[in-house]
Amino acid sequence: MKRLGWLATGVTLGLMIIVMLFGVVVEKAIAGDEVSEAEAIANVANEHTPYIAIAIALVMAAACLGAGYAVGKVGSAALGAASENPELIGRSLIFVGLAEGIAIYGLIVAIMLLRYMII
Repeated sequence: MKRLGWLATGVTLGLMIIVMLFGVVVEKAIAGDEVSEAEAIANVANEHTPYIAIAIALVMAAACLGAGYAVGKVGSAALGAASENPELIGRSLIFVGLAEGIAIYGLIVAIMLLRYMII
């Protein structure tokens, strides 16, 4: 089971690096021309729309898989602790909420990428 945890962490970090590099490429494409930002975004979006869609799908998939894995681990530990001491359930739910924050961060990155895509 530890191998699966390291694999999920590696995949998530790899996808985050890819998204950051994509952001650097897009920013250089925008800054390279002396055109307005809206025109530069439109030019980038016209050329790279399929790649942006794939990046959005990968970001959301990685974020949801990571959040699901984290909630599964933290939730089972929280229920185990609550079965021994019922007063701990309130404190344990805080950690479950933090684990669900991973999916929200993925959604935010996907929305930021969506701005470069013309539908």
